Amino acid sequence: MANHKSAIKRIRQNDKRRLLRRYYARTMRNTVKKFRLLTDKTEATEKLPAVCSMLDKMATKKIIHKNKASNLKSKLARKVNSL
Repeated sequence: MANHKSAIKRIRQNDKRRLLRRYYARTMRNTVKKFRLLTDKTEATEKLPAVCSMLDKMATKKIIHKNKASNLKSKLARKVNSL
């Protein structure tokens, strides 16, 4: 257990941020999964910018790495083009 006030506060902050990041990461993964299951090209084309924007936000918030966001966006764009 931490002995200093600042260490106790840091533990509280880390727990709070961890839970928030977990929520964002889970939401992102669910959105990507749902997007991959789409079979209609027009619907997928409409939703692609929103999903890409969300991935960029996750990368700027350091929830996922920027290269992972780029890889996901690339794969999703290829999927839309192959429909």
